[in-house]
Amino acid sequence: MRTRLSILDLAPIGRGQTASESFAASVALARLAEDLGYHRVWYAEHHNMASIASSATSVLIAHIGAQTSRIRLGAGGIMLPNHSPLVIAEQFGSLEAMYPGRIDLGLGRAPGSDQNTTYALRRDPRSSESFPGDVRELRAYLAGATRVPGVDAIPGKGSKVPLYILGSSLFGARLAGAYGLPYAFASHFAPDDLDGAIAAYRGEFKPSEQLAEPYVIAGVNVTAADTTEAAQAQLQATRRARAASLFARRAGISPAEITDEQAEELLVGGAAVHVDHMLTYSAVGTPGEVSDYLDGFLKKTGADELIVVHQTPSTDDRLRSVALLAQAME
Repeated sequence: MRTRLSILDLAPIGRGQTASESFAASVALARLAEDLGYHRVWYAEHHNMASIASSATSVLIAHIGAQTSRIRLGAGGIMLPNHSPLVIAEQFGSLEAMYPGRIDLGLGRAPGSDQNTTYALRRDPRSSESFPGDVRELRAYLAGATRVPGVDAIPGKGSKVPLYILGSSLFGARLAGAYGLPYAFASHFAPDDLDGAIAAYRGEFKPSEQLAEPYVIAGVNVTAADTTEAAQAQLQATRRARAASLFARRAGISPAEITDEQAEELLVGGAAVHVDHMLTYSAVGTPGEVSDYLDGFLKKTGADELIVVHQTPSTDDRLRSVALLAQAME
């Protein structure tokens, strides 16, 4: 591949699908990505979302690791304010012991949930304010240089699992720069600060033991299909699913029971503005069309790596998109 290409797998639970089927699809995706030369697959921590099965992120990574052999796996990301740094160091230290040299740990500070879910997680709404210190504490556990006297992460101590800062604002960019860590920008759903965040990160980067020079990963959506028409139809299905996930409850409709017609009504009624903004950076079409788009995106961002969300309505479509993108980027 002419650039490092990775995948963010949201472990989607499709309409009428179970979590078990979602996990089987994630295994199939990771195996295919490994065979096709993708660099890594990451899984994101989300809670109380009926359409996403990756809430127990480290458990899913362990499951995928047991059924692959080479591809890097990790969190994109763990919302660190939801956890103690020690517990995350132990979890990812355990994963590194199971799958040496294959584990990444991406960290975010967003709550990623509503007020009731925040309560259910027993999370203090102010805990995101301690994110910089929590990153330092976690980093020290993994380096075997604990900042808490008499407390080590076992497993985890000395494992040096590589850390990545995830973000969609200047805060994360500047923190990643100050700590000398790789930076992944969530432009696949939060496009507004892409240029400014990358510039701030590169401008404020300080070398660290982990990283000598800035390293930027940028998120982008891809829907690759054999024809332009098929890709556009898949994108429209994705738009309906996104509108249902974000706005169905406000309209008094269960997201799990919403029909395509009702989802279209949500889009026409105003949801399209928000949904389409989230999908600003999307490569849609045949392999050639997708390749042209991503070449332009790489020129815009200068990213060292692209992490792709394959936005498709079915597992078969998603696997086909994964294969076509690899072909397009050879």
